[in-house]
Amino acid sequence: MHHPELQGLRTQLRQIHAAMVAFGTAPLSAKPPILDSSIDLNGETNEEFHSHRDAVHGLRALRDAVKRDLDVLEKFLDDSACATAPSLSTNAPYLISVWNEVLYAPPPIVTIWRTFLEEDKPAHVPRRGSHKPPGVKVDIVADGGRRWIRVNTTKNSRLLAEFREIDSYLTDSEDEDGEGERPSLAQKTFDNSILRVGRSLLDAARRNPLAGTSTIPSITLRFTRLNMTPTDAREYDPRIARTVDLLRDMGIDVELGERDPAQLPRVVAPPVRHLEPTVRVNLDLSILIALVSDITHSPLPTSPAEADARYVPSAQYREWKRKRLEATKGPVEGIDVDESRLGETGLGAHSRALANQALQEMGRGLLQELRDRLNALASPGLENVEFWTTPEARDRCLRIVLSKIGGPNERRRVAALFPAAGVPLSEAQDRYWEDSRSPHAFLPLIPVRVFEAPVPDDTLEPPSLSDDGRPLSPFFKLLTRTCRDILAQETIADPRTTPSSRASSPPTSPPSHERGDDHQCGESASTPAPESADLAEETIERAVVTKANPRLTAHTVQSMLWGAARGWTTLTANKSSVKAILRDIRAAEGGYGWSHGRDEHGQVEGANAEGDSVEGDGAGAVVEKAAIWVVDPRSLAEGMRSDCTTS
Repeated sequence: MHHPELQGLRTQLRQIHAAMVAFGTAPLSAKPPILDSSIDLNGETNEEFHSHRDAVHGLRALRDAVKRDLDVLEKFLDDSACATAPSLSTNAPYLISVWNEVLYAPPPIVTIWRTFLEEDKPAHVPRRGSHKPPGVKVDIVADGGRRWIRVNTTKNSRLLAEFREIDSYLTDSEDEDGEGERPSLAQKTFDNSILRVGRSLLDAARRNPLAGTSTIPSITLRFTRLNMTPTDAREYDPRIARTVDLLRDMGIDVELGERDPAQLPRVVAPPVRHLEPTVRVNLDLSILIALVSDITHSPLPTSPAEADARYVPSAQYREWKRKRLEATKGPVEGIDVDESRLGETGLGAHSRALANQALQEMGRGLLQELRDRLNALASPGLENVEFWTTPEARDRCLRIVLSKIGGPNERRRVAALFPAAGVPLSEAQDRYWEDSRSPHAFLPLIPVRVFEAPVPDDTLEPPSLSDDGRPLSPFFKLLTRTCRDILAQETIADPRTTPSSRASSPPTSPPSHERGDDHQCGESASTPAPESADLAEETIERAVVTKANPRLTAHTVQSMLWGAARGWTTLTANKSSVKAILRDIRAAEGGYGWSHGRDEHGQVEGANAEGDSVEGDGAGAVVEKAAIWVVDPRSLAEGMRSDCTTS
């Protein structure tokens, strides 16, 4: 067999690449306990909330680098002429060592291949084809950011060559003594390239403490090919051992040699996780809107065509729109408002969005979804189920729906959700379920309980166990801490707010369907609102956003904080806010709370940060309480129905 060393490297790269593809990031980073009941584009659902942000940064770059080197080796070794060709230079030993350190690194792993730039510039995660700025490279940022690992493949021969160069300067200096012609290049103190790497890592760590703390990351340097006791005397120099000792004196953890392949942890898929809500459910504004929406309660369309036809704006609305266009832009002769505005934006976008929401409701009704999930956990008749919300979410919901945005039935339902003093609960119950396609009292929604303050007291922390005795994920604590940190900073007016110099209100105006603010309540806080959504803002001021993250409104963070601090599931239809808060948690905490331990056989297994096992259901799966529960949005839609009449 030709080039046996390269053959061995090829085999290892094949195994590593297969492991990366098969298991992705499952054993490398914890997943947040977010239950996702939304329906994807294929009409399918998946309980786990998916976001590309959940992956370990840099893993794809490492996988691509392994694939490139593997392709080069395959091409070289498959060529019959390789038998007489000199051995190929390859980066495989370094890539293999980095992967081995990934397997051994204390979880959660934050980043693979991160460059910490000089001075106070932000860290750089390499992208394919991007220019590499100068800085200090760290191969693995592990333990939630607390440990930096750097792999070094320098051989004795390389360091000996450096020592010979240093010695040559010393000899030159001795030869030039007394001549006084030029300054000496000889070292005043012992130094070399490896010591400089150690100092640069320590300096970078001091400049980049763990986010939100003064904790300085610890440094591990693994030298895979340095040998302190070589069999060949020509490979020995006492300065190699002195270099290692000086690194350790600096406080760097120095590890020598390759990992033993027989001792490497086996990468195994994590156990199946089943997420379930708590029996006390915290509702954010988007869900309050969904609970009164016409889409949630009206009879379902029988086909996509019927759904499309249902949400074509009424003639009354189109006439109002035509007059408004004439008032602002002059006469629009020969152009019907339907043809001019029912396109990719404006009313057409609203109609399609509401029709899509109706189709989602056909696939999985919101109220049925809530009942099915809670019925499996609660006492008979859902007697111990409670729904809560914040004062701000309640107040904004009432203002939005009771304005001309909500239709007559939607206004009746929201008044029943939060009945006025003196209104019997039985009467509020009857009014809420009146004309709903769901049975009377299908869910114990009346009344929605309201927390006593906008935010909980700072002393309130998540419990360790849920109401039914299951261990709660540490994610609840991370979410609580992150929300408090965000709210501790200033809030600012929404950047999209404009002076309110607008025309009169329409007979009934549709909500924006894909915003992270009050008028949606749906997907993306960055999605431009269709023009007709502006009508709602004539009387309803936009919610203030957080200065720390303008994609998050203050009331959204308050809702998440109350749920997390109580140890309850927060129900939301606002995916954009969930993604935004996950980014903030990951930046501040380095992970989502659950880490992965290893059993006595060296296999990765699920465990929390304190080492406690996640409770199982007896069928090989682990059961965990969801901190956040995501569903599809249901916007206020009654005013956009083609059969709508105002009242």
